[in-house]
Amino acid sequence: MNLQFLGGAGEVGRSAILVNDALLLDFGSKTDDPPQYPVGQCSPDAVVVSHGHLDHVGAIPSLLSGDDRPPIHWTPPTYELAMTLARDTLKLHGGTLQCPFTEEERRRVSEVSETHGYRESFRAAGHDVTFYNAGHIPGSAHVLVDDGETTLLYTGDFYVDADHDAEAATDIEIDRTDRNAEPIRGQRLVSSTTVRPDADVVLTESTYSDVEHKPRAAVESRFVESVRTTLWEGGTVVVPAFAIGRTQELMLVCAAADIDCYVDGMGKEVTRLLRRYPAFLRDAEAMARAKSNARFVTGRDGQRRRIAEEPTVIITTAGMLSGGPAMTYLPEINANPVNKICFSGYQVEGTPGRDLLETGSAEIDGRHLQVSAQVEQYDFSAHADRDGLLSFLAAYEDASLLVNHGDRCGAFAEELRAAGFEASAPEIGPVYEV
Repeated sequence: MNLQFLGGAGEVGRSAILVNDALLLDFGSKTDDPPQYPVGQCSPDAVVVSHGHLDHVGAIPSLLSGDDRPPIHWTPPTYELAMTLARDTLKLHGGTLQCPFTEEERRRVSEVSETHGYRESFRAAGHDVTFYNAGHIPGSAHVLVDDGETTLLYTGDFYVDADHDAEAATDIEIDRTDRNAEPIRGQRLVSSTTVRPDADVVLTESTYSDVEHKPRAAVESRFVESVRTTLWEGGTVVVPAFAIGRTQELMLVCAAADIDCYVDGMGKEVTRLLRRYPAFLRDAEAMARAKSNARFVTGRDGQRRRIAEEPTVIITTAGMLSGGPAMTYLPEINANPVNKICFSGYQVEGTPGRDLLETGSAEIDGRHLQVSAQVEQYDFSAHADRDGLLSFLAAYEDASLLVNHGDRCGAFAEELRAAGFEASAPEIGPVYEV
C-alpha cells in the first residue's frame, strides 16, 4: 500500500491522504491568512471522508471541477455538515481566493454523495472500506481501508475516555430522568470510541499528544458553578463556541444543570441538522431536552444587544472570536467586571480569543477592546488527550504507526518508539510504502 500526504502531516489542518494513487482520505482546509489547502494536483477515483469539520472537508467541492466526478463516501451527518460548511464558505468568501470552489461545484457534491452507517462495508476505488464510530462529533468515523494486501486504520479525529475505556465498552447507561444528575463521563453529545479493528498500519491523529485533559465531570462542575455565580450576581455569560459539536455539547451541559441559555450563530442550524440523525447521538432524548431548554436568537443586532443586558448565558460563534455574532455581544458586555467570557476550548495563537486570554484585550470587529469582564477557559475538547491516545494505540503494538494531525508529530512518534512501537511521522509530499 502506498500513501501520499497532501496535507495534515506535521500540522493541524488541510488533512488529505492519497492511498494507492486512487483513494483519497479527507480533503480539508487550514484556517490561515490566506487559507491553506492540500498541495499538488489530485484526481482520485473515490473520496472517503472521516468527519465534518473544515480541516477535513473544507476543500471537498473543489475536487469536482472540470470533468472529475469521483464518488464521495461518508456518514449521513458528515455529508450534511460538509454541505453546510461549504455553503457558509461561499457566503463569506465566494468569488475570492479564500474559497477554492464555486456554487456549481458545491451542488455537484450531492450528485456523487454516497452515505454509509457504521460497520457497513463498501467498495471505493478498488478498496474495501468500513466506518466505525470515532466518538469525536456526530457521524465522525475511524476509516478501515483494505487493498487486499494491507489493512490501514485511519483514526480521523477521535475521543476516548482513557480512565474508563473498558467500562465504556459496556455501553454506559445514561440517566434520562434526573436533569440534575452528576455529569456523565466523556462527552454528552456522542459516545467515546470503543472499537479497535485489526489493522497492519494505523494512521493516528496526535492533536493533544502532550496534554492531559482534566476529567470531564470536573470541567463541567467548574463551568456550571462559575456560570451560576455570575447569574446570581446579575451578570451575563458569553460562551464562544464552535458551531459543530461544541455548541451542542454546551447546550447539553446547560440543560443538565437547569441553566437557561441563548444560542446564536451557525450552531442553531447545526443543532437542527444533528437532531435529524438520532442514531449518531449518545442520547437523542437529552438533545431534544437541550433544544427545548435553549432559546435560539432569531433577530439581528438590536435583539442581541437587548439579550446582552440580561443575566443569562449566550452560546455563540465564533469559538475564537474571529467573527460571527460574538462580534456584537462582546462590545456590549466587556466593560462590566461582573460579566464573563467563558472560552470552551483551545485558542489558536494569533486569534482574538488568544489575545484576550493573554492580554485582556483584543481586536474585535475592527475595534480594540480593553475587556473588564472576567475571562475564563474550559477544556471541552472532543479530541483524545495523551492518555487517550496511548490507551487507543495500546491495541496496536504489532502494527506500524504513522503519526499525523498534530504540531509535534515527530516528537510523539519518537516517544512511541521509545515505548516499543514501530512509529514514524510522515511529511507532506513524498510517497510512502507501508
